[in-house]
Amino acid sequence: MAGTVTHDPPPAAGGGRQGGPLIVTEDAGLLDDLLRLCAAAGATPEVHHGVPERRGSWEAAPLVLVGDDAARRVRGATRRRGVVLVGRDQDDSGVWRRAVEIGADHVLMLPDGEQWLVDRIADVAEGVGRPALTVGVLGGRGGAGASTLACALAVTSAREGLRTLLVDADPLGGGLDVVLGGETAEGLRWPAFAASRGRVGGGALEESLPELHSLRVLSWDRGDCVTVPPQAVRAVLAAARRGGGAVVVDLPRRVDSGVAEILAQLDLGLLVVPAELRAVAAAGRVASAVGMVLRDLRVAVRGPYAPGLDDREVARLLGLPLVGDVPVEPGLQHPPGSGRPPGASGRSPLARFCKEFWERALVEAKAA
Repeated sequence: MAGTVTHDPPPAAGGGRQGGPLIVTEDAGLLDDLLRLCAAAGATPEVHHGVPERRGSWEAAPLVLVGDDAARRVRGATRRRGVVLVGRDQDDSGVWRRAVEIGADHVLMLPDGEQWLVDRIADVAEGVGRPALTVGVLGGRGGAGASTLACALAVTSAREGLRTLLVDADPLGGGLDVVLGGETAEGLRWPAFAASRGRVGGGALEESLPELHSLRVLSWDRGDCVTVPPQAVRAVLAAARRGGGAVVVDLPRRVDSGVAEILAQLDLGLLVVPAELRAVAAAGRVASAVGMVLRDLRVAVRGPYAPGLDDREVARLLGLPLVGDVPVEPGLQHPPGSGRPPGASGRSPLARFCKEFWERALVEAKAA
């Protein structure tokens, strides 16, 4: 059980990592439980029996967890936000009075409130700033070039200095790590997260993934696993977004339960459509399915153009906002895995297209 007493938790000072909570208790059993929950959240706490003697520790801690046994000892401490009174006795009506006396934001009873507390500890340990601008890319038909554009967007974002994650959500696509020349790079792939439940630590996720071309990549291995439970997909993408910067997701054209979880967390989607009539017809069906979950879907058109078609006409036929014409990058004639990813040359037309896209999208995100 968790209950709110007064006000909201203190905002994180920026999007960086904040450090662990302060625990105040002499109850050995309660302390063991709180240490266990801190470990689950990836945080290292500071532990005291009463208000810390070291000046500033009480005030500076991002979160203070006060055991019910210690409420009397902290009664005279400086009032601050982010104090949680933790107890075990569900029938103790006096706990609310003690919470008010110490200025606690919340009263939490274990074990019922464990997941709430793990999430809260992880929030303050990681820092909760602006979530990453999250962009999904999918093809209007097979071979449209969606994976190429997704990689180019991620490479460009990283080159511009943004913290960037590239997520391969298409298990049958061959692996974006291959496109980036990193199929043998050390790090976890999707199957390692198949058992994830609840919250995944953002910092731990990022550190566990292969680093290629100054960005982190979550792709598939060469094993037989081609599905990840929807709840695991939700937890992993939420963790990826919490670190800020940019997250680019290469999406399949089908919408299953796992893809729907991703679509629900996207800020916008790019539908890559070759400029020919059959592709436009196929893209219309994809857009109809995706649009049931994703509100902001835009079209990026790729040439060569069939007679009578241009990028504006394709967008008009699909009834979607136009992002622009996706340039062809000659260097992509190199075989996959050559180590030269799409958008690698900052002077290429494709890289310039991606840079202009990010400039517009980031301005829109800040204005929202």
